[in-house]
Amino acid sequence: METSSSGTQAPSENEAGNVVALKPGATAKPGGAGKPKAGKSAGDGKITADQVVFGSVDVEAFSRNLARAIEQGGKALAAYMKPREEGKIEDAFAADIADIVKTVAKIFEYWLAEPERTLQLQQNIGRSYLDLWASAMHRLSGDEFKPVVAPDPKDKRFADPEWSQNQFYDFLKQLYLLTVQWSERLVSDAEGIDEHTRRKAEFYIKQFANAIAPSNFLLTNPELMRETLTSNAENLANGLEMLSEDIAAGRGNLRIRQTDPSNFAVGRNLALTPGKVIYQNELMQLIQYEATTDEVFKVPLLIVPPWINKFYILDLTPEKSFIKWCVERGFTVFVISWVNPDAHLAQKGFEQYMKEGPLEAMDVIEKITGESKVHTIGYCVGGTLLAVTLAWLAAQKQERVVSATMFAAQVDFTFAGDLKIFADEDRIQQLELQMKEMGYLEASRMANTFNMLRSNDLVWPYVVNNYLKGKKPYPFDLLYWNSDATRMPAANHSFYLRNCYQNNRLTKGEMEIAGTHLKLSDVTVPIYNLATREDHIAPAKSVLYGSQFFGGPVRYVLAGSGHIAGVINPPGPKIKYQYWLGDAPKGDDVDKWMETATEHPGSWWPDWLDWIARLSDEKVPARAIGGGQFEPIEDAPGSYVKVRD
Repeated sequence: METSSSGTQAPSENEAGNVVALKPGATAKPGGAGKPKAGKSAGDGKITADQVVFGSVDVEAFSRNLARAIEQGGKALAAYMKPREEGKIEDAFAADIADIVKTVAKIFEYWLAEPERTLQLQQNIGRSYLDLWASAMHRLSGDEFKPVVAPDPKDKRFADPEWSQNQFYDFLKQLYLLTVQWSERLVSDAEGIDEHTRRKAEFYIKQFANAIAPSNFLLTNPELMRETLTSNAENLANGLEMLSEDIAAGRGNLRIRQTDPSNFAVGRNLALTPGKVIYQNELMQLIQYEATTDEVFKVPLLIVPPWINKFYILDLTPEKSFIKWCVERGFTVFVISWVNPDAHLAQKGFEQYMKEGPLEAMDVIEKITGESKVHTIGYCVGGTLLAVTLAWLAAQKQERVVSATMFAAQVDFTFAGDLKIFADEDRIQQLELQMKEMGYLEASRMANTFNMLRSNDLVWPYVVNNYLKGKKPYPFDLLYWNSDATRMPAANHSFYLRNCYQNNRLTKGEMEIAGTHLKLSDVTVPIYNLATREDHIAPAKSVLYGSQFFGGPVRYVLAGSGHIAGVINPPGPKIKYQYWLGDAPKGDDVDKWMETATEHPGSWWPDWLDWIARLSDEKVPARAIGGGQFEPIEDAPGSYVKVRD
């Protein structure tokens, strides 16, 4: 495992395809609070893990670092308060807290409505705590003992041996786990609660439980205590300095750094596939990539990325670039790079994104290549927009698409996962009110929402590593992209939430775009519908269920890992994940579909290429950028993608 200069191991991707912070590679011995050994002092004035006793701490250095930590804490507080005092930002916490209180209150209302239930509530937690106390007493007296509860072996928060070897920390750990189990049962066992409220309560309880974990606090985390003593509190001084920097970078809101941003720049070591911006309008730049083969497929390829994040996830590095891989296999590749909108684009809605995005791109591609039809790819919400575009073209009797590929994209939102809890009427109204004032949804709001879906992977490990251990996160390209979010116009985001997440109008045939009612059943082009097994944004179940609403043939493919890693899984000697091919999609039971599916190791990319070639494999001489009709505006990746919030 590669280790950074800060001593932190490189991140990896878990089975959900989410980036996680690994346990730092400390060499301190658990419970090593023994007598200092002669000659073991570190040359830099620090003490080693074997010397962790209060008497061996350098009091002067500790006091100096503690004073520096207090100073940096004051700077962090000032960075937080200043924009609020100046009226530049308003916290949305009040609305969020109100919704949390209202939701959780409905759960407690059930348990407190009758004395018997209230007694049951008290007995459940009381019995668990008594069992834990009895176990702790047995251990203290030297008797054999058995833990009352144990964490999931995959739970990295309690991986340090001292969580089990030290009775104090073991007691805290079990106390926390029992409380979490009890709180989860509060929600699951409450009767008569509507499903939406129950799911919201589960989400809020999980967020609260993740936040109060003893691993998140200095005095209740053995690793943090060792780090503080061995570094004479330098970790706290460094951490609070990073905290003040991150609040300042977020202009008053905490923007948790998940990687070292100084190591990356779009166009320098990310998004390097050669190409040119050959067209642009208010909403997008259209990039055409340089051919690297003598012949290319006659039918060009148009990629529609999400506007929530930036397109270069498909061109991250040369080794991981799907765009580069397509170019090398003979595609004439065009990619939409969405603008990072500000207030003057507030009224740009879904219709404008369709017309000024994929439809206008198709017009330009036809003028450049002479081809009236294209292969298309839509990623995430870009796939939703592509499906809407296909339905609109079908209603207009226009045949402009040979095939459509969906990357982790939803068209039906019945099983849309945890994101659906943010789409009830109260939350949408609150969001619309905030967007009305600014004209757009701040990039940080959506980024924070996505991070909270996996807070134990994408939030709390970085809080501990950055602000309590005082270590800079490992430089990781995927996490740099993850933090490079975009704003969204108010009209577009409101339409998306109401028509998709809240009312699910597309598959009902109720969505109207440009005066046209859309029916997915009118879409008869072949579709390659890629889902990812551990996706928390576009669940595999949702993608499977949505497949049945198209009117043409659908090839449902299930990739291993999650929303990003399952898609960005290039072929190569190192096999990371797998994919499954099976029967035509039917129903919503992914497990049942997998019973007859065949697992294939490695990347699904070659399977997609074979599928495309079976539809249209005619080749023509490689095309020049712009086709002589469009003068290149600038080099890829263009300027729109470089605008940060």
